[in-house]
Amino acid sequence: MSTSFAFPAEYGLVAGAVAVSWFVHHGVMAVGVMKARKKYGVSYPDLYATAENCPNAEYRKAFNCVQRGHQNSLENQPIFLALLLAAGVQHPITAAAAGLVYSLGKVMYFRGYSTGDPNKRMQGGASYLGLFTLVGICVKWGVQAAIGLLPK
Repeated sequence: MSTSFAFPAEYGLVAGAVAVSWFVHHGVMAVGVMKARKKYGVSYPDLYATAENCPNAEYRKAFNCVQRGHQNSLENQPIFLALLLAAGVQHPITAAAAGLVYSLGKVMYFRGYSTGDPNKRMQGGASYLGLFTLVGICVKWGVQAAIGLLPK
């Protein structure tokens, strides 16, 4: 059985939210890590500061907080994008708005973590509002599809 569909007219908003997310991760966070590398003397290809590549313990912690803020966001990026793109098929405006909330929350998370105080990363908790909205849309769609497959 095959099904065809057309993207909703508003799906361009979802594409815009994807672009914003790219900018957040590469224009804000990656640049922040590059600046931290220079400031704390951690050169490529080292991913994190260690006693061997950064003898100053305070610098190590500060750099690693910046790097971890970016890395955590990158680790979560694939599932976020999958949820955003899928949810946007059903509810493009809500999905795009949720994507923007998620991205803003990730900026707050990164900036808080980059202070060197890992507890300040909690400022980015708003990202979960966007993420859980996308999960909810996808769950709703999945349940509706499953109900539609039940014998009548």
